[in-house]
Amino acid sequence: QVQLVESGGGVVQAGGSLRLSCAASEHTFNSYTMGWFRQAPGKDREFVAAHGWKGGDNKYYADSVKGRFTISSVNATLVYLQMNSLKPEDTAVYYCAKERLINYQGRDYPGAFEAWGQGTQVIVSS
Repeated sequence: QVQLVESGGGVVQAGGSLRLSCAASEHTFNSYTMGWFRQAPGKDREFVAAHGWKGGDNKYYADSVKGRFTISSVNATLVYLQMNSLKPEDTAVYYCAKERLINYQGRDYPGAFEAWGQGTQVIVSS
């Protein structure tokens, strides 16, 4: 089972930027869609962004972050989430995870993913 480790969280003022990283213990990204999710206190875990490769370089985003966040990957073992124009409502613990099904993409709910990392905290102050 691949292990994922997130990093890069912190405290930032509204309007600022952060880049989150997710490192995998083995090469997996070329075959599996990788996703970022977040969970705010008292709320369910929600989809943020995902990056799949079947049929091309496919990225998809939650409407709440579209145009502000960008997902990317390097060397099939690192996936990034560049977060710009941060808002207080982006405050959450951010997790990366791997799609359960090989060469599958398009799903945006937590049950479709596995191998969750420990998360990294993002706090956006107003």
